[in-house]
Amino acid sequence: MLRNVLQGKPLRHPLHPLLVHFPVGLFVLTLVLDLVSHAFSGQGFTRAAFYALATGLVAALVAAIPGFIDYADIRDDHPGKRTATLHMVLNLLMVGTYAVSFGLRLGHLDAPSTPSLPLLVSVGGFALLSISGYLGGRLVYGEGIAVGRHRRKTQTPQHTIGIAVPPSRDDKIQFAPVARTTDLRSGETIRAEIDGNVMCIAFLEGNYYAFQEFCTHRFGPLSEGCFNKTEVECPWHRSRFDVRTGKVLHGPAKVDLKTWPVEIRDGQICVGITRQPKAPIAQAFFQSRFNERSGAQNPDKDVFGRQSGLD
Repeated sequence: MLRNVLQGKPLRHPLHPLLVHFPVGLFVLTLVLDLVSHAFSGQGFTRAAFYALATGLVAALVAAIPGFIDYADIRDDHPGKRTATLHMVLNLLMVGTYAVSFGLRLGHLDAPSTPSLPLLVSVGGFALLSISGYLGGRLVYGEGIAVGRHRRKTQTPQHTIGIAVPPSRDDKIQFAPVARTTDLRSGETIRAEIDGNVMCIAFLEGNYYAFQEFCTHRFGPLSEGCFNKTEVECPWHRSRFDVRTGKVLHGPAKVDLKTWPVEIRDGQICVGITRQPKAPIAQAFFQSRFNERSGAQNPDKDVFGRQSGLD
């Protein structure tokens, strides 16, 4: 599939960060040659800078293709989505700025040094390149965007399915339908939030398993991880867990995953949730007042401070 190729899965290496080195290097080389052309005029550095810039523009357009694929693969509720959008916009502005510089250089290839206007425009493009490059590194190292996805054979889930479980008067397990069995093929996952529990539902070795979404090491998204039989590998730092029991099989994680029972009812994947009896109204009121005064986290917001809800 073309999408898998652009994500670098056949190479076992992400494609976009591999390709961006070429335009970055060529654009930096353009600026260096421009400056050298003013220090040593009439030595052909103006023409060399022009060709470096032209090659950099072509390389930037090539690198942008897998970049767009990686951007489209970021789910809407990911905290890094806004940063990724800014990264993309800055890249487009940067390429446009360098394209303007390219146009201004036409007809001046034999000039003893690069004219001032295209040089200043290139400096502006370099500034945009620096900011965008910083944001790109932040997306990978800070937000974990696209980390480990090149190792996964199947597609990653794009949305979190929200399931509301009605209040219960006892502590018996309630099975909530999440999806149809036909929605999952072998090795694929679904991400769901049931009664405040964010979990991954996977179809492996002919069985369905439900376990917590976030790795116990650094909260890597396990629904985007790799699977080997009944083992899940975190895409970030490669901790491995047994999805049947949640047990840690390989570090750096040390804490086991939480798991939930799964049953198939009328062709639907149902996950078992145990709900505690609903607190009396007076108790709930005083508990909420206590949370306000103690500065407790708003239960209606997620760990990123956003209002909870579904895509």
